[in-house]
Amino acid sequence: KPLQAKLLEPILIIGQDFLNELDIRVRVAGGGSVSRIYAIRQAIAKSVVAYVQKYVDEARKKELKDRLLHYDRNLLVADPRRCEPKKFGGRGARARFQKSYR
Repeated sequence: KPLQAKLLEPILIIGQDFLNELDIRVRVAGGGSVSRIYAIRQAIAKSVVAYVQKYVDEARKKELKDRLLHYDRNLLVADPRRCEPKKFGGRGARARFQKSYR
């Protein structure tokens, strides 16, 4: 568990006293172990912000969101990069087969 500290980051930023009244369960499917940890930490951060917006107040939500964004933007904003699909005429997405003149 070398990335356990990464998993606890949103909990430490939000504060244990606030999270004691919440019951958090996260289910993750697909990806590797590192991407799962990043998905879990993002899910915790986003769900707590949504909870605060719905059940607490807007000012507390803005303060919490600013704190999370200041620490790490990936806690609230997903990384849009995906694997580019393979095309015809080559081995991969951009690589082409070598051209022979003779």
